[in-house]
Amino acid sequence: MANVGSIMTWTFYEETDVPKEVEEILIEGETAEAAYKTVRDVAVVTNKRIIIADRQGITGKKVEIYTIPFKSIVMYSSENGGKIDLNAELELWTRAGKFKLLLNKNIHE
Repeated sequence: MANVGSIMTWTFYEETDVPKEVEEILIEGETAEAAYKTVRDVAVVTNKRIIIADRQGITGKKVEIYTIPFKSIVMYSSENGGKIDLNAELELWTRAGKFKLLLNKNIHE
């Protein structure tokens, strides 16, 4: 398990379909709104939380799931990508630690 006391960072490059392992953990009344992927990892934004499927190991078959309920976010900051910096940043502070999600500027172009 990762140490969430230190910052955890993912850079997402493109939109993708919601993976099966995330669909299986959605609760009643929860709907996936968008999904974004890194080379191997996926973040899914639902109407209740952010779910991150962090693939591990050489094959990527081991998956650690992080779930960040919106009610547990105590503070956030966002930064838009500029002409040189191609990533938009979203930092989330929770009781468990700090998460940084970087979205490639080209995702919505």
